[in-house]
Amino acid sequence: MATDIRLKEQLPQLTKRIVETYHDVPTINYLGHCPLPNYESIIAACEDLKEILYPGYRRRENLHLGNVTYHVGDLVDGLHDKLTTQIGRALRHSLAAQKTAVEQGVEPPTVPDAVQHCTEEADFEALGQAKAVEFLERIPDLRRVLATDVQAAYDGDPAVRTLDEVIFCYPGLEAVTIHRLAHLLHRLEVPLIPRMMAEWAHSRTGIDIHPGAMIGDHFFIDHGTGVVIGETCEIGSRVKLYQGVTLGALSFQTDADGHLVRGTKRHPTIGDRVVVYANATILGGTTVIGHDSVIGSNVWLTRSVEPRTTVVLERPKLRMRGEAPEPSNDWQI
Repeated sequence: MATDIRLKEQLPQLTKRIVETYHDVPTINYLGHCPLPNYESIIAACEDLKEILYPGYRRRENLHLGNVTYHVGDLVDGLHDKLTTQIGRALRHSLAAQKTAVEQGVEPPTVPDAVQHCTEEADFEALGQAKAVEFLERIPDLRRVLATDVQAAYDGDPAVRTLDEVIFCYPGLEAVTIHRLAHLLHRLEVPLIPRMMAEWAHSRTGIDIHPGAMIGDHFFIDHGTGVVIGETCEIGSRVKLYQGVTLGALSFQTDADGHLVRGTKRHPTIGDRVVVYANATILGGTTVIGHDSVIGSNVWLTRSVEPRTTVVLERPKLRMRGEAPEPSNDWQI
């Protein structure tokens, strides 16, 4: 069947109608002259960072102590350039977004301290470089923390045979690795980029961790699918979560105009050496789970728990239909 050229002639008019929506619905398009952070560049930076954090497990093979310095040096140099550009773009956009919000009479976004008093003519690339270098300086310490996460997975799962298996195969480690990188950028007040990293990891692993969440060492998420950890969570050391766990907000405060109040403690605090089993839900900024506690599967918890407490649901009553009848002793010949 041949293409109907008359139908194709409608496309210029369709294009015009689509472009008109860019004026009518400007909140979901960005057509400014200052480019936003580039998604592909951020993901490429994440892959480079994982290559540095776990050398020999990712792209480059045949690494050894004789050549690893050259390999890592090349990656660090490239990351400096990538991150300088992308962080600079994010900082510039945060200032532009605040100006646009003020002009439109809507609630302005929070602006990082680094650009609080900047003008549009400021050297955002220099600001981006300073933050990029500060971020890269923290990688040695980050590797030491991630080593504890790998060990926690090995110690906490009898199905693991080697540490290599954890690094290659465990989505929990993948999500926590990206989270710890994103959290560093979050602490440096880098806009947009930490959330872009977190949502990329979320799409790959099914584990949703906000970059603002504070997580101690020896952290292990087993299986992981469906885990949600909110922005203001505080998680201690040697904590273990199973699949489907939600550490969320109980409710959202609003101001007199009905706008959400931001920056408050909305998510729970989890003490050291706590285990939270599958599909448990713990909510609220004032909810504190004391150290060495165990939260059982499917528990819904909105109040604090003392240390060394076990919380479980009462055993449910099961009803089974369609069961086979009892075997009869009456034999037919």
